[in-house]
Amino acid sequence: MTATDRAPGGELPRHRPTLAEIANLAGVSPPTVSRVLNGQAGVALATRQRVEAVLREHGYRRRDSEPAAILELVFHALESLWALEIIQGVEQVARERGLAVVLTEMQGRLTPGRAWTEQVLARRPTGVVAVFSELTVQQQSQLATRSIPLVVLDPTGEPLHQTPSVGATNWSGGMAATRHLLDLGHHRIAMLSGPTQWPCCRARLDGFRAAMDAAGVYVDPALLRISTLYVEGGLRDGAELLRLPDPPTAVFCSNDLQALGVYEAARRAGLRVPEDLSVIGFDDLSFTQWAGPPMTTVRQPLVQMGATAARMVLTLADGEPLEQHRVELATTLVVRESTAPPRV
Repeated sequence: MTATDRAPGGELPRHRPTLAEIANLAGVSPPTVSRVLNGQAGVALATRQRVEAVLREHGYRRRDSEPAAILELVFHALESLWALEIIQGVEQVARERGLAVVLTEMQGRLTPGRAWTEQVLARRPTGVVAVFSELTVQQQSQLATRSIPLVVLDPTGEPLHQTPSVGATNWSGGMAATRHLLDLGHHRIAMLSGPTQWPCCRARLDGFRAAMDAAGVYVDPALLRISTLYVEGGLRDGAELLRLPDPPTAVFCSNDLQALGVYEAARRAGLRVPEDLSVIGFDDLSFTQWAGPPMTTVRQPLVQMGATAARMVLTLADGEPLEQHRVELATTLVVRESTAPPRV
């Protein structure tokens, strides 16, 4: 295509741009554009970025080959049964469609690196499910350019408007857990939140505050902790709470691992659960029913969340529209033996 074939301002005509047209605009050869599209090595970073910018600018979508029969599943970390339940849900749906699941663990990083991006572009999976991960705008654009649909499960930030996502009713779960403790007669209730920049943790904390406010119960700032979502965080911050001059009679935790840490903090302090301290978790992982005592928790439908994300990404891969771009599945309070009325 020559310059005279372009619309005013040098823009491409309003049709799906060809690979040759993209190459012409980027000032490279068609094979170079092909290597960028396929995530192949041998292209300088500056050249790759220039080609990617042209692809994004003109909305290029590749449709000239069949995707691989795999679903790409990306986790920031694989350190608990939480991840396993999501994997089970994704795998169930993939198996129904005759797809394999490729699993990537980012060792605690929220954003995949360049190597992952290049590998995914080279594999060209049917779709990508990113769990508790945060793909950059450029990475999302690269996937879209190759017609690789993306669905985010439990996004760590506010997802882009056009990025479909799956979560749970975290606010309602936080409110239900706190109301349960209030109904038992607790007023000095502590809350162990996870990092509040993450929407799921912020929503659980907001649900806690809303329940306390509705009941007219003061939230003592000394009883709020921003902790890590691991046993170590619950142990450390739970111990600090129990050393206060006026300690809490109950603790609501942002996940079951934190709650397990609070169990241990209570044991080391010579306190019994629930006689001296009521504890509530969040997730309802399988170990909670075998904890000592069995743990009251908020059930998050993790297997169903994984399956829902997989079905959404496959719907997009089939070229069909989604009924909803943001899906929130219901949480449920599961009352066991770790909560009881406070001592008079």
